Amino acid sequence: MSSHEPLAVIFGCAATSLRDEERDFFSGTRPTGFILFRRNCDNPAQLRALVASLRESVGDPSAPVLIDQEGGRVARLQPPHWRRYPAAATMAALGGENAREAAFLSARLIADDLAALGVTVDCLPVLDLPAADADPVIGDRAYGNDPDLAARLGRAAGEGLLAGGVLPVIKHIPGHGRAAVDSHFALPRVATDRATLDRTDFAPFRMLRDMPWAMTAHVLYEAFDSRLPATLSRQVIDTVIRASIGFDGVLVSDDLSMQALGGSIGARARDALAAGCDLALHCNGNLDEMKQVAQAASPLTAIARRRLDLGEALRARPTPFDRAAAEARLDALLAGWA
Repeated sequence: MSSHEPLAVIFGCAATSLRDEERDFFSGTRPTGFILFRRNCDNPAQLRALVASLRESVGDPSAPVLIDQEGGRVARLQPPHWRRYPAAATMAALGGENAREAAFLSARLIADDLAALGVTVDCLPVLDLPAADADPVIGDRAYGNDPDLAARLGRAAGEGLLAGGVLPVIKHIPGHGRAAVDSHFALPRVATDRATLDRTDFAPFRMLRDMPWAMTAHVLYEAFDSRLPATLSRQVIDTVIRASIGFDGVLVSDDLSMQALGGSIGARARDALAAGCDLALHCNGNLDEMKQVAQAASPLTAIARRRLDLGEALRARPTPFDRAAAEARLDALLAGWA
């Protein structure tokens, strides 16, 4: 670990432009990157300026800037300035090659939107397999409950983003689909045995283990750790995510301010990094909380830097793209979707 590395954190900000106190804080603490939410996104010119000022605050023109632009009900960019995209389940319902093509085109168009803004990382695709009795927080954000289908459509979405110069994030590793409560509000506990999890929930992540980024699940898997959720569990990160699934990309925690995690906000950041997350994610833009996170966090490790650099190397120049043709084809595939 070297002291000149930035802090191993991703921060949000409060509004549509940086306040002076935020700029000073980011300049002093040097987070690795940033994440955008609806509160930050008003129009393209404003958002381009905000993204530029975030990077300027840390002196890194290639600092990762993340967003959750999935389509469906999780879309930080909204009409009239940005296109509305279908939920994952809507595309999966098309079936066969049409579903795969729709997943690719939707992601390729999203990448085109994001690249124009300077946003380089999209928290898509969702590879969770929603169980029948699960909380609806995942629901139609997923491609369904078949591991092979989720992997096939998730890969199409990931390739669509990469073709547009945007890095995909597979989530929520190793699987949020069985969670009976929403991890924004409480800690989900999953009692399913190892063999079943390995065959189902973990399978799509294993099939997409070559993707550059992944986001953890704030879910406790009793078969692996009776005390801690995946985000804070060295056992789950080492034995499941890194060894069994074989994921060796950038591992970012889900949002530290979600109530699935106990303890102070600073302790959550410290414990997520100690467990093996490369980056701790804090989303709500609360400056007092960010100060606690920064105080508890450590600099980016050498292996995390290597993983980030490998991801950046994948962000080659976007492949040639006819947006009008892609939109027309996606509209044709989705004819009747409202």
